[in-house]
Amino acid sequence: MAPLVHTSPDRFQLQADGAQLFPAALDEAALATLRAILADQPADLAGVRLFEVEGLRPFLDPSGPVGAIATSTMAGPPQPVRAILFDKTPATNWSLAWRQDRVIAVRGRVDLEGFGPWTRKHGALHVAPPFEILSSMTTLRVHLDPVPESNAPLLIAPGSHRLGRIAETDVPAAVERCGVAWFIAACGDVWLYATPIVHASERASEPMRRRVLQVDYACGSLPGGLEWLGV
Repeated sequence: MAPLVHTSPDRFQLQADGAQLFPAALDEAALATLRAILADQPADLAGVRLFEVEGLRPFLDPSGPVGAIATSTMAGPPQPVRAILFDKTPATNWSLAWRQDRVIAVRGRVDLEGFGPWTRKHGALHVAPPFEILSSMTTLRVHLDPVPESNAPLLIAPGSHRLGRIAETDVPAAVERCGVAWFIAACGDVWLYATPIVHASERASEPMRRRVLQVDYACGSLPGGLEWLGV
């Protein structure tokens, strides 16, 4: 593995590193409400795509407790365009290889220059857009459980969001160049990162429940009649 960098979470800066911690962004009352809203989601899957979940939208809107964080860092009024619940447990203790997110979720297919290939993930239609769209997006991870080093924190390669679109074969070299940091978190913490940052996740060495609500935010609409799928 590449050398560890930025072991202290408060050292991360969004512009330079592509990530920033917002500690204790949700208080215990908000966390309890959010856990109740998500309680009926399947617990045996690596990730569950959330769409029209009752009660969730007020948390994610630009003035909500989660959306307000995106609002504070983005150039224009943000909108939540994709939400996924990750629920890692001792029984579902998966790993994720180093990767760069390359796709967005949309309502329907419109063939436009620079968009493609098309895929389906979590039952939703996805497409790889021009990199400029990805580079303008922000991803938030809301931690519903504590994530110490032993409970599979997200790993990132700080600064890799500034390298542009990275070929899959070049991802290991990008990690070696940028180094590795992890998203240690307490309940209620929110990590924000540039959507194209290179990231990974290992299996938990001391597995316990690790629920993370991950939300992608974007500003503005898509071109040519394409529409964000949204949440």
